[in-house]
Amino acid sequence: MHPDSTIPQDTITAYLQTHYRVLGEAPFVLQIGAPSAALAALHTAKRVDCSAFITACNPYSQALGDADNAQRQADLAQELKTRGLAYLEGVGQHPSNQWKGESSFLVLGLSREAAKVLGARFEQNAVVLFGGDGVGELVVLR
Repeated sequence: MHPDSTIPQDTITAYLQTHYRVLGEAPFVLQIGAPSAALAALHTAKRVDCSAFITACNPYSQALGDADNAQRQADLAQELKTRGLAYLEGVGQHPSNQWKGESSFLVLGLSREAAKVLGARFEQNAVVLFGGDGVGELVVLR
């Protein structure tokens, strides 16, 4: 699936199975490869043609404590604000619940290249990108 990646295949499989929950007034769940009418409608309403689901938690899938992850998320939020990007809070959670859900952001209008740069800056293995149709794609960074 991602033969050139240094990320273990079981980790990639977990990312592919994860539920990416968007919080807020009208919460919805995103899954890789599945279209989301809710996200497509949000893209239309916000006049963007893409978005990215990204976290700063647990760099390279190495578990950190709550305080460290909260600080990393705050740093990511500040970066998004500095860039003037709109975002919604979210949580990435595998349906087995064996890994604690990761605080995340759905960043509206974030391009593929910008998402990859931001993911790498915050030491992530991957980011999830969504086109205008709301279909998610796992983009492996390592």
